[in-house]
Amino acid sequence: MKHILTLFIYILCALSVQAQTRNKQYEDYIKKYRDIAVEEMKRYHIPASITLAQGLLESGAGQSTLARKSNNHFGIKCGGDWNGRTVRHDDDARGECFRAYKHPRESYEDHSKFLAGRPRYASLFKLKITDYKGWAHGLKKAGYATNPQYAYKLINIIELYELHRYDTKGGLKWMKQNPHPHQPYVANDLLYIVVRAGDTWKSISKEFDISQKKLRKYNDLYKGYTLQPGDILYLEKKNRKAPKEHIVHVLRNGESMYTISQKYGIRLKNLYKLNKMQPDDPAPEVGTILRLR
Repeated sequence: MKHILTLFIYILCALSVQAQTRNKQYEDYIKKYRDIAVEEMKRYHIPASITLAQGLLESGAGQSTLARKSNNHFGIKCGGDWNGRTVRHDDDARGECFRAYKHPRESYEDHSKFLAGRPRYASLFKLKITDYKGWAHGLKKAGYATNPQYAYKLINIIELYELHRYDTKGGLKWMKQNPHPHQPYVANDLLYIVVRAGDTWKSISKEFDISQKKLRKYNDLYKGYTLQPGDILYLEKKNRKAPKEHIVHVLRNGESMYTISQKYGIRLKNLYKLNKMQPDDPAPEVGTILRLR
């Protein structure tokens, strides 16, 4: 009886410590953004627990100046490939350039694209969606943050607030349905995958929860088209022009207007328009200089 009473007191103390340690602002932040984090996980294959923990840590649970005034929850700086709104903020140096968003959801999506679009994070996408520890240490190793304790801070937040349950709740079922998920890539600020042998419109539609009709429309493809291994397949609507670092492209052997539109994430009709061409015009010859913006 004495042992049972001692155990009971220990449990009560442990629960009391946990209740005191938890921060209400953190809990409110999690409730507010957990659905977005799970949505991003299903699209980009980044654990929701990692996304939430990074958002909490980088934004001070949404209370930082960047988060409140610019909706930047991940402290992402402008970078050479950023064409959106910017704001100046003191960080490692005075008046550094940071990305600004209209809504926090845009910040979450940009965070996903930031990780998916940089080769140094590519190895992380080979980890299981439930391996938050591997992701935390991988982010630190890849140089996401300079703080030597960054990985442990993320892990502590995830475990204290049980954020890993969002990985299993939304991710475990998804993992069983998709045991070999596609590696996500980013071009022209757009998410895309590379088609593998055995892929079908149905299987990709199911994996990313996007209708087959939308997938075909996003990629300028007709209904009867059969996917081929190596095809670039965008998971969102392509842009009207290429990124600013790509002004022109010299057509090479084996390329076409369509493959160029996929390479740079440009809508096919806009590529024709940029080059004052019509879809029924003769195919451009090798060596033709094509405008991309």
